[in-house]
Amino acid sequence: MTAERDALRATAAEFVRREVAPHLDGWEDAGSVPRALHAKAARQGLLGVSFPEAVGGEGGDLLDSVALQEAMFEAGASSGLMAALFTGGIALPHLAASGDADLVDRFVRPTLAGATIGALAITEPGGGSDVAGLRTTAVRDGGEYVVNGTKTFITSGVRADFVTTAVRTGGPAGPGGGHAGISLLVVEKGTPGFTVDRALGKMGWHCSDTAELSFVDARVPVANLVGAENSGFYQIAEQFVVERIALAVHAYGIAARSLALTAAYCRDRETFGRPLVANQVVRHKLVEMHRQVEVARTYTREVARRHVLHTRGQGENVVAEACLAKQTACDAATHVCHEAVQLHGGAGYLHGTEVERHYRDARILPIGGGATEVLTDLAARLLGYTP
Repeated sequence: MTAERDALRATAAEFVRREVAPHLDGWEDAGSVPRALHAKAARQGLLGVSFPEAVGGEGGDLLDSVALQEAMFEAGASSGLMAALFTGGIALPHLAASGDADLVDRFVRPTLAGATIGALAITEPGGGSDVAGLRTTAVRDGGEYVVNGTKTFITSGVRADFVTTAVRTGGPAGPGGGHAGISLLVVEKGTPGFTVDRALGKMGWHCSDTAELSFVDARVPVANLVGAENSGFYQIAEQFVVERIALAVHAYGIAARSLALTAAYCRDRETFGRPLVANQVVRHKLVEMHRQVEVARTYTREVARRHVLHTRGQGENVVAEACLAKQTACDAATHVCHEAVQLHGGAGYLHGTEVERHYRDARILPIGGGATEVLTDLAARLLGYTP
């Protein structure tokens, strides 16, 4: 931690207490976060913390983003809220890294200023984590690409003004198509043939809108191509490390918040004439919850630190470690949020109770950004634990 990060944490926590916490239950029931919140967060310098100043960001790095997220969770932000508010964190990095001034001016700067909302569309029906097998095609026709296909489980897809979309520009579509023919293309809202087919209801992340998108002969300017044609897989893989670390922070962030709420509840709640915390079994549960949170937080922070060094040319890549950090934190969230509801008893099962929300939100984390099973197999290959 540094003095600057301490100040960032204080700003982020105060933002949640003032602008988020009083309204979060209503946003959960409404199924979305208001667009005005993006502008408010931008004015506080929160949206672009880890983006370079040259593209409209605050000039920080991944460690600054981790500090910000931790503080927001500690103050009561939900995982769904963070997914909705910071979708730019997955929609913009490829554009910012491309060095294309036109893409930066049209999409990155307005989004970091809170004026527009971006989404990232990779997952397809039946495709899941198989990025190399995607079926959405983009065929070059003069100065445009003609896009056809379907995307699903797209975070902020309902509200998005543009979608950074993974498309196949080479090789056969579907399983076995390979990674070499994938590109990234920015598809803007209002493009003829591009529609939001439906908003998807979910177990958790209620205030984070999720959509199924379709493309039927949607014509997209070649100027909206991100980086070189057929380089999309490598761009996606590079940013997956940051996304998985961010999801790990989500996991131990809501776990830490659930632990704090539960410890306070166990001190205040009396049964059989004494507080819950007077029972040894309860104290031991709280200690185990604490242990898992601390292990996940410490390991994830270390992986984030090593990733920052790698981006500066000072260390090895941490693709495998990011997978393991995500799994460690997700396991902690699953355990801690389960015990939090259990120790709250009937109150923990009521809709609108904060631990109930975290319990539901935790379930998506081992799935999103790469399912645990897929990432474990990836880590096994990277670590050399294969035949």
